[in-house]
This record gives sequence, structure tokens and C-alpha cells, in this order.
Amino acid sequence: MHLAYLPSPSTGVLHLGPIPLRAYAFCIILGVFVAIWLGNRRWVARGGEQGVIADVTIWAVPFGLAGGRLYHVVTSPDAYFGERGEPIRALYVWEGGLGIWGAIALGGVGAWIGCRRHRIPLPAFADAVAPGIVLAQAIGRWGNWFNQELYGRPTTLPWGLEIDRAHRPSGMLDIATYHPTFLYESLWNIGVAALVLWAASRFPLGHGRTFALCVAAYTVGRFWTEYLRIDESHTFLGLRLNNWTSVLVFLGAVACLVISARRHPGIEDVARPQDEGTDERAEEPRPADASVGPTFGDSPTRGAVAPGTSGTDHDVRGG
Repeated sequence: MHLAYLPSPSTGVLHLGPIPLRAYAFCIILGVFVAIWLGNRRWVARGGEQGVIADVTIWAVPFGLAGGRLYHVVTSPDAYFGERGEPIRALYVWEGGLGIWGAIALGGVGAWIGCRRHRIPLPAFADAVAPGIVLAQAIGRWGNWFNQELYGRPTTLPWGLEIDRAHRPSGMLDIATYHPTFLYESLWNIGVAALVLWAASRFPLGHGRTFALCVAAYTVGRFWTEYLRIDESHTFLGLRLNNWTSVLVFLGAVACLVISARRHPGIEDVARPQDEGTDERAEEPRPADASVGPTFGDSPTRGAVAPGTSGTDHDVRGG
């Protein structure tokens, strides 16, 4: 008998009359709001227009939800199209099952459409929302806790997660506590967001480099938590599919960091004149010392005056 463990919620649904309020959906919605709030603050701090992040997100979120669900169904087809599967359940998003890789891929398509409509550079948008996205993932993982899913191997550690018998693997019905991988990943994601915010305040991480750093750091923790999980998954050469995906995405993110730093040093200007719909300078790099402060920006030296110029000559809009 374990003297200490983390309990699981008895239910993930509250009923407001005939309307079910699902904790999984609430965690996702809360994460989206956090991502928009933080992304908007970072965008405005760089000189961008208020409200643009929310407008682009209107396109990105539906695409992201569709992509996340599609990735989950494609990589776990037996639950829906197998011998005992129910195809209709592929549409039951509230029961859990959103793959982050599919969400980022199709969400990026939606973001591209939104950025095109607002005539803003997609890499700059991605840099602004990157820390918020990983915080949204941190919040969304708590939906797995309410659903008692995606936990790890059995453990007797004091922070082991108690899983109800109905949610345990068929061969482990007598084992009550498992690694809380939802908690591990949530804490890791919070750390990734803090790392990215710090790095963006110290270095000129423009042209998609903030987003690439966020993705690279996320995949390191995801590889570890994925390795602990015991739910059904396709495996190749002894590793789960999502482990291989983490490796490939990590390598791609690092390559983007290096290539972007060589081709586009500095940070692009996202400010637009109030009387125009676009700014031809949006894709032009600007010096790192014209950036914003250390909390939400990409460089700690906003407002610095170049030698030989007056303060009135400096473009205080940043970029």
C-alpha cells in the first residue's frame, strides 16, 4: 500500500443542466487564451498592431485542432478502424487525442493564411506566439489528467499517479500507480517557455528563430516523457513513433536556427504605418539594439541611441 500518491479526478465532466462541461476542452480553451494573451503582448512590444495576433489565431486554431485530431487518428487507427473500433469516435475530440505535431503542422497553414490576409511575416508571428504555444501545451496536458490517459510506466514513487481500475492497461489491473507523464511534460513546457523568453531577451532571435528554439527545447522533453508512456503506439526499431518524430523535428528546428541566423541576422520590423495596410520594410532585418525589453521582447536594449545620432532620430517603434 502506497503512503503517498497523486490522485486522479473521479470525473472529467461537470453537467450544467443538460450541457456537459468537459475539463479536457476547458484546458485546451484556457491554453489558447494564454497563448493569444502572451503572443499579443510580445507582438505589440515589438511595434506590431494590437489585435493582429487574435485575428490570425482565428485561422490557426481551427486548422490546428483538425490537424491535431487527424495526426492522432492516423497514428492510432486501430482504436477507430480496427476490429473493435468505432469510426464515428474519430470525431469525439472531447474524449482526448490531439497530436501536437499535427496541430502545429496544420495550425501553421491556418496561421499562414491569416498572416497573408494581414500582410505580416509568418516567421515574425511564429516568434511572437512561440512561448504562448508551449504554455498552452502545458495547460492542455492537464486535460489528460482529468481523462486518466497517457500516463507512464508503473511506479512506487511518492508522486506516482493513481489510475482507476477502469482506465488501467488490461495486463496491469492490479497496479494502481503510474508515472504522471502529463505532469512531467507540463512542468517541462513551463521551463521551455521561461528559457525562450529569457533567450529572446538576450539575443536577436528574429525570422523564426524564437519559434525554432522553442520547438527544439520542447522535443527534448517530449522524447523523454514519450519514452515513459505505455499506451498503445506504433514502434520502429524499439522506439515509439512520437520518439522518432521528436528526433526529426529537433534536427529540423536546429537546422532552421542555424540557417536563419546566417541568412537573416537581426530582427524584422513588424510595425506598419497607420495609414497603410502594409509596410514594405516588414521583411527587412533591423539591428538587435532596436528591440524590446527583457520580459516579452527579443533584446534587452530597446531605446538605445546609436553613436552620432540624437534621440529623435531613433525609430522607437522597434520591430
